[in-house]
Amino acid sequence: MTSSRLVAPELATIHVPGMTRQAFLMRATLAAGATYGATMATPFITKALAQEGGGDVDILNYALTLELLEAKFYEMGLKEVSDLGDEKKLAEELRDNENEHVDALRATIEQLGGKPVEEPTFDFGGAFADRATFLKTANTLEDTGVSAYNGAAPNIESTEVLAAAGSIVQVEARHAALIRLIREKPPAPTAFDKASEMQEVLDAITPFIKS
Repeated sequence: MTSSRLVAPELATIHVPGMTRQAFLMRATLAAGATYGATMATPFITKALAQEGGGDVDILNYALTLELLEAKFYEMGLKEVSDLGDEKKLAEELRDNENEHVDALRATIEQLGGKPVEEPTFDFGGAFADRATFLKTANTLEDTGVSAYNGAAPNIESTEVLAAAGSIVQVEARHAALIRLIREKPPAPTAFDKASEMQEVLDAITPFIKS
C-alpha cells in the first residue's frame, strides 16, 4: 500500500522501535490511524488490548508510550521547526502537558506494582520540515491519542485508573481542537468517532507493522 492511499500518511513515517508489547501496540495504532484516520483507530485498539489481556499496568504502559511519543514530538519540534512564530508558546504548553502525563502515568504504574517502560528512540520522519507539516502531524498525533485512550478505556479494570485516563483524554482532545483552530479546521468535525470493521483495519495495517 502506497502512502498516496493513506488517510494520514504522516503517521506512516513515524518509527517506534523495540520488541515490547507496548511498542507493537503503538506501531499498530499509528498504522491504523495512517490507514483509516486517527479517530477511526479506536475499534482496533479496543480489540488488540482485549486480546493482550495484560491488565491495567500493560494498558498504562501503552498509554505511557503514547505520551512519551507526544512529549518527544513537541520537544524536538520546538528545536527543529524554525518558523513556528506565535505557535511556539502553544507547542511549549502542549509539551509540558505531555510531560506531566508521563510523570503521572509512571507514578501510577509504580503504585500498582508495575515497572514503567523505557522511553524508545522515536523517528518522526519529515514531521519537522516546516510549520505546516509540524502542525498537521501534531493534529494527527493528538487525534490518535484520543482514539487510543477511547480504545483502551473498555479494558481498564480499576475505576481509579479509568478516571485518571479520562482526565488525560479530555486534555488530549483540547490539544487537538486548539491545533485544528490554528490550522483553520473545524475543532470537532464529527459528533461521534466513527468505527471501521475490525478485519478491514487489520488487513490494512499489516504491511506497516514491523518487528
